[in-house]
Amino acid sequence: MYEVGVLRPGELSTSEIDAWRDMQRGQSHLGNPFLSPDFTLAMGEVDRRVRVAVARDDDGIAGFFPYEERSGVGAAVGAWVSLCQGVVHRPGASFDAAALLRACGLHVWEFGCLVARQPWFDPYVTLTQDAAVLDLADGWPAYLRELRGRSPKFLKSTQYKERKLGRDVGEVTSAFAVDSAEEFRLLRAWKSEQYRRNGRADRFGRPWVVELVERLHAVDSKDFGGVLSMLYVGGTPVAGHFGLRSRTTLIGWFPAYDPRFAKYSPGLIQHLRMAEGAAEAGLETIDLSVGAGYEYKEALASRSVPISEGVVRRRTGRAGLHWARTEPVRLARRAVLGTPAIHRLADRALKTYGRRRSR
Repeated sequence: MYEVGVLRPGELSTSEIDAWRDMQRGQSHLGNPFLSPDFTLAMGEVDRRVRVAVARDDDGIAGFFPYEERSGVGAAVGAWVSLCQGVVHRPGASFDAAALLRACGLHVWEFGCLVARQPWFDPYVTLTQDAAVLDLADGWPAYLRELRGRSPKFLKSTQYKERKLGRDVGEVTSAFAVDSAEEFRLLRAWKSEQYRRNGRADRFGRPWVVELVERLHAVDSKDFGGVLSMLYVGGTPVAGHFGLRSRTTLIGWFPAYDPRFAKYSPGLIQHLRMAEGAAEAGLETIDLSVGAGYEYKEALASRSVPISEGVVRRRTGRAGLHWARTEPVRLARRAVLGTPAIHRLADRALKTYGRRRSR
């Protein structure tokens, strides 16, 4: 049995944050930067609903469970933008999902990208998908050889377009970690345009998201950092990506490019340059999140890892009302994602709507 205390992120002590980091360092599957205390601390500065449950027993801290509290309904921290969620725990720790929620005063906890090896949440999973992962532990030359053997047409086409871009426009260069507020704003403008063009909600249309990513971009420590990578042609930015990194892992988060250069596939060129830069910086993996339906992710991936979504509900009236309100939408979404033909049709419809709206 654990004793669970609930804190705001800013109330965590230095020793608690150190324990959190140690748990991540000691278990590779918990190395995702979205599971880091830094992400939760930053979210706590832009959203007062963020909480952290700290579970303790006779041996000390057993785990940390960050979440957002919404009148008894819990969500993942930064759920709209987070790409990894779960309990960060010491090796061998085990939890009872319902008891954990009860200790937090939650009737429900919704998750969208659950990290692997959290068996206490398995009964509540409603959909599992594969995240595309690039293995860089053996260095860039080794990854490039593997990519050439696995996706020769993709690599040959991308390298040809990079050479053509250089011939037609100017010298192609890149930078793995850029400290430029102006270029970060440019990347966000490209991404907002892409969201509108594809009929999606603009993440950067929300002030809290802008504040969050700007805070994260300013962090650069051994354990965590916000990384802005850029691709240039003749010194002019044409593509970029902003993601988070831990000591070992870079997460694909916000890629975008200048649509004027679309015929050269600058986003693909940028991903290859970014992977090279990540390997040179000592990172071992790049996690691009869900790969299904994204040909470039499937081409780049060395392997895949499962991520799951679902909802934990206690046996309470509040949880029952939540089920009645949300389950029809959840079932419809699961049907779309689970049927490729319907998914493609829905995607085309959104893009058509986005193009018409942006005219």
